[in-house]
Amino acid sequence: MEDKILEVRNLKKYFNTPKGTLHAVDGVSFSIGAGKTLGVVGESGCGKSTTGRVILRLLEATDGEIIFEGKNIREFDKDQMVKLREEMQIIFQDPFASLNPRMTVSEIIAEPLIIHKKCKNKAELNSRVKQLMETVGLTERLVNTYPHELDGGRRQRIGIARALALNPKFIVCDEPVSALDVSIQAQVLNLMKDLQDELGLTYMFITHDLSVVKHFADEIAVMYLGELVEKAPSKDLFKNPVHPYTKALLSSIPVPSLKYKMNRIKLEGEITSPINPAPGCRFEKRCVYAKDICRKESPVLKEISPGHSYSCHLAKEIKAENEKN
Repeated sequence: MEDKILEVRNLKKYFNTPKGTLHAVDGVSFSIGAGKTLGVVGESGCGKSTTGRVILRLLEATDGEIIFEGKNIREFDKDQMVKLREEMQIIFQDPFASLNPRMTVSEIIAEPLIIHKKCKNKAELNSRVKQLMETVGLTERLVNTYPHELDGGRRQRIGIARALALNPKFIVCDEPVSALDVSIQAQVLNLMKDLQDELGLTYMFITHDLSVVKHFADEIAVMYLGELVEKAPSKDLFKNPVHPYTKALLSSIPVPSLKYKMNRIKLEGEITSPINPAPGCRFEKRCVYAKDICRKESPVLKEISPGHSYSCHLAKEIKAENEKN
């Protein structure tokens, strides 16, 4: 049995709005094995990024448990969290917005080392910064350049170097390649995979691009309006999707072939409001299979095969229908 470095239990994050309580993350539970990658996918606004930030306690959870290496970090005080920051880091989506424009490359990478007092003197600090730059593929001549002087790929490499500075065990990757050109995306993803193999890192990889996560993640969790609707090993999810929403997402992946005819599932209907949601399935208004039970009762996450869980009242019927066709 693999070691679980992170386990999230019934995690909730609500926001008060003038119209009511926004259920951004609502009862999410999952675990990530040490050295593995969990891909978290879904449409914009489904709660992916909020989940990542709540796990790191950049946002405080409304309810639930966040178990990191056997300890519930929601119970940690300020000093304990400062220490924990060395082991849990984040790579932000926009490499330009997440970097201080008034600091040079070397100053940005050195900042966490200075804050956590990891180097005894200036020489040791400069040596560590040089080592980190080399690790992520940044040449030494860029030490005194500023973020605006660099392209998106190099800026994201700075973000990765900063995240690696304290030798973390777990990194939340919040859509780290979505703002980059396709050719640069491949370089950054290959770099992150190499670093994972070399350093034994564990990733929570948040993205809306299923074609990216297919080859990068060991497991994939699908979110819809704050809830986890399906979770499975990557190959299993692409081969045997169960939830209607997962099927729709997979059907939208573009195929680079003029001869291939896409059989895309179009989602129609009104999106349920995440503010004070009523009981029932939140995907019901967009689901062609919806029945009365879907409008009255909220489905719970249940296992259909080892490691493969889904949240749908009609999943078995849908699966049987697909097998007939």
